[in-house]
Amino acid sequence: MSSITVQSEETLATGTGPLNGYVVLDLTRALAGPHAGMMMGDLGAKVIKIEAMGTGDDTRGWGPPFVGPEDQRQATYFLSCNRNKQSVALNLKDEEHKAKLVELVRHSDVLMENFRTGVLDRLGFSVDVLHELNPRLVILSITGFGHDGPESHRSGYDQILQGEAGLMSITGSGPEDPQKVGVPIADLLSGMYGAYGALAALLERESTGRGQVVRTSLLASIIGVHAFQGTRQTVAGENPKAIGNHHPSIAPYGLYSCSDGKVQISIGSEKLWQAFAAKFGLPTGDPRFASNSRRVENRAALNELIERSFSAFAAKELLRELDAAGIPAGKVRSIEEVYEWEQVESQGLIVEVEHEVLGRISLPGPPLRFFDAATSKETTRTAHTAPPLLDADAADVDRWLENRKMGRP
Repeated sequence: MSSITVQSEETLATGTGPLNGYVVLDLTRALAGPHAGMMMGDLGAKVIKIEAMGTGDDTRGWGPPFVGPEDQRQATYFLSCNRNKQSVALNLKDEEHKAKLVELVRHSDVLMENFRTGVLDRLGFSVDVLHELNPRLVILSITGFGHDGPESHRSGYDQILQGEAGLMSITGSGPEDPQKVGVPIADLLSGMYGAYGALAALLERESTGRGQVVRTSLLASIIGVHAFQGTRQTVAGENPKAIGNHHPSIAPYGLYSCSDGKVQISIGSEKLWQAFAAKFGLPTGDPRFASNSRRVENRAALNELIERSFSAFAAKELLRELDAAGIPAGKVRSIEEVYEWEQVESQGLIVEVEHEVLGRISLPGPPLRFFDAATSKETTRTAHTAPPLLDADAADVDRWLENRKMGRP
């Protein structure tokens, strides 16, 4: 079992990531769990992805789009959440395969699973069994509605939880137009919370010597980011509703039309408001706009004045003027434009990997960067591996496992 508390200067220099030496056993599928596993892999952990024999992770079949030769089509959905992993296919109802999983459990630091509540128990891998096999194992369990409670039995799918957890009611052009977020945000957030919890459990293990169970859910992840919309209800007694592309508590703050497109502005302080109003000829002395709360109350009238002023500008020119005045502003980029943006490339947010079927491909990159405090040298993991083909790493993992059983690294 791995237990690494301090990395050597030599290790830091390689850019392998702060979790180099830790082992994650990823039994998850679809998106929430795989995203958590990918985060751990991005941080340098060895991530062994256990997939169903024959079919693999559900997302291998989620498309279009598919890419690659006709006889080896690859789903871009799968490619989005499985970099820096190894794939091993097992049938968890087969005794020989279960025995292999037992050995993997013995030599792992974290096990991730997102089965429906009770499934892992029925397969013979309850929490008690897992901790009997490996007392230091951290177990991350992700469910849809939570592992207990009156609705724990329900299957959790992202869009259903976006609705059930209130997110769709505050997203859209208005109260009668509930909209989902453009990515599976409940899945992604529960993966992020899950990885965060697993890391905390690993840290605690350094003092206790024991692993523990970390549980989160799609329901919890959405409620966890209700932020000020949540306290509007719990404290102020308001029931928030969707209001489109404008902030419910700050004005002006949102999306505005100009002569040839749209721009976004964020006026988050009175100082910014004064500078913005002076720049674009807005009435600073009007009592309707005397404070942020008054501007929120009179948002419609204020927005009309702003768009009347902005109508004299093309978007590119307007963004220049806003920048010169120190006003936070931006355009609405397409996804294509984002990945062509030099700033995105400069932050390491695009990585290139060599895929066994597709050759060299670009993937959205990890969002974290690390720097050694003493030298300021970047220690972020820079060498990434492509999402694996199904069962592609079975032989490598067998060799690694045999070495571990023999006490070799």
